[in-house]
Amino acid sequence: MDWKEALATGKAHMEDYGAQQPAASEGFFGLHHAALEDGALTTKQKELMALAIGISKQCVDCIGFHTQAALEAGATRAEIAETVSVCVLMGGGPALMYGTKALEAYDQLTG
Repeated sequence: MDWKEALATGKAHMEDYGAQQPAASEGFFGLHHAALEDGALTTKQKELMALAIGISKQCVDCIGFHTQAALEAGATRAEIAETVSVCVLMGGGPALMYGTKALEAYDQLTG
């Protein structure tokens, strides 16, 4: 999978949706930004949590976007790998398969 292309496609789809449904889109992204800003937990910690949920829910787009955001927030490959390990603990084999997608995305986005 080409993660840069997948992220660009996902962004284009969200922009199209936002143009068609501006109030709903603005509401979602307002919540998104508010929930992920630094507070008692850092943005990096929150992005790793969001990544874990994306893996657990088997959302490929979520994996790509939250891997990218975690990287931008300073997450290392080791932190992503440990996040995947917690997902595997809680979600077994399916979490392993989707978790490896996060590592692949990290490698492509940093390479």
